[in-house]
Amino acid sequence: MTLKHKTAIAAADCSLFNQSALRYLSGFCNDFATEALADTLPVGQNSPQRVAHGLYAEQISGTAFTAPREANRRSWVYRIRPGAVHSPFKPYSNAWSGEQLCAQPEPNPMRWDALPVPSAATDFIDSWRLYAGNGAPQSMAGCAIYLYCANESMGNRYFYNGDGELLIVPQEGRLGIKTEFGLLSVEPQEMVVIPRGCRFNVTLLDAHARGYICENYGALLKLPDLGPIGSNGLALSRDFETPVAWFEDTEGDYELIAKFQGALWRASLGHAPCDVVAWHGNYAPYKYDMRRFNTIGTISFDHPDPSLFLVLHSPSYAPGVDDIDFVIFPPRWLVAENTFRPPWFHRNVASEFMGLVHGQYDAKSGGFVPGGASLHNCMVSHGPDADTFEKASNEDTSQPRKVTDTLAFMFETRAPLLPSNEAVNSTLRQSDYYLCWQGLTRHFTSGGTV
Repeated sequence: MTLKHKTAIAAADCSLFNQSALRYLSGFCNDFATEALADTLPVGQNSPQRVAHGLYAEQISGTAFTAPREANRRSWVYRIRPGAVHSPFKPYSNAWSGEQLCAQPEPNPMRWDALPVPSAATDFIDSWRLYAGNGAPQSMAGCAIYLYCANESMGNRYFYNGDGELLIVPQEGRLGIKTEFGLLSVEPQEMVVIPRGCRFNVTLLDAHARGYICENYGALLKLPDLGPIGSNGLALSRDFETPVAWFEDTEGDYELIAKFQGALWRASLGHAPCDVVAWHGNYAPYKYDMRRFNTIGTISFDHPDPSLFLVLHSPSYAPGVDDIDFVIFPPRWLVAENTFRPPWFHRNVASEFMGLVHGQYDAKSGGFVPGGASLHNCMVSHGPDADTFEKASNEDTSQPRKVTDTLAFMFETRAPLLPSNEAVNSTLRQSDYYLCWQGLTRHFTSGGTV
């Protein structure tokens, strides 16, 4: 399929990002073809001796060349200049680039307030703050979790991550994202994935933007198998969107920032790097509207495991055990009878980093605020606060109840998450978080049922 797309749009115009997107129709393994100029895509081969319009052919591979066909991700791009045309990279430092994870983390639950809007001009890349992580880019396993709050567009600065793909969850403020593959507009209650190595630029479409980022070092995120659920449910592949071809043909003073092996680097460019006129393949940015998630739940008794709320996952080498799960808790009906309906008290072999995009989380009556975050590590006991427990324990479960006006999510990992030194010592950390459970009083009597 070849789609045509106009290119003569002013970069300063916010409507630039309101472009049509190509839908995934049957999963992440489709091969897409899109061109911004007619007759750009070659027919029958990927790198002809002379590419149309004097362009260069370049392949971007997100998996090993020999990965199985169903798992192989790569795209061919046809661009004005090869990606290699830039000055040598030199070290670049900003507020988060040197931040370290704790060498000896504490086993206490942690919770933070939302990041404040910066007082100084701060763009998307400079606004990141490292909160937690595990693994390492060198091992190609694990993740890093950041929060961001920006009040300035990136202008002539572009970024790519050589360490992993980026799952971005906006909480406040819309993002206009220029990528090598085209344009995306992403708003709160949507999420976007930027592939490893993809160059992009973020324009703020509102006064400021705040949200969450999971940097995935391991296997590429994918839709989970549905198993006994069948062919429908959870996130539907048809609701994922990837951009059509769009390009910048602009010369001037541009900067390319790279993240490689945990450090930041910068190089100068004499041209805008989003100069791909056409592309085909299955390795590209994509976004998803979480309001379209088809929630599955119990219709008899017991609270379901959070795996029923899985949107995307990064599989590990252990069958059924993921490096990363991206789980969401959207509005839904609760109908289980004779059941404690909120999440029960639990401690997991998995570690949970939670964020709140909108509204109130149904397991906490207060303190967990939109834009805030919490970390419950491996085998750290947690669950509903005292007020939620009391209310749910006395609820009339013969009547259904709808959880409305909410969207929470969780980055769950199989390995413990080490908090960053900055997050542990942050003034945004709620030192009194533990108090939310102290009102859970004894009800037991040895003489029988209460």
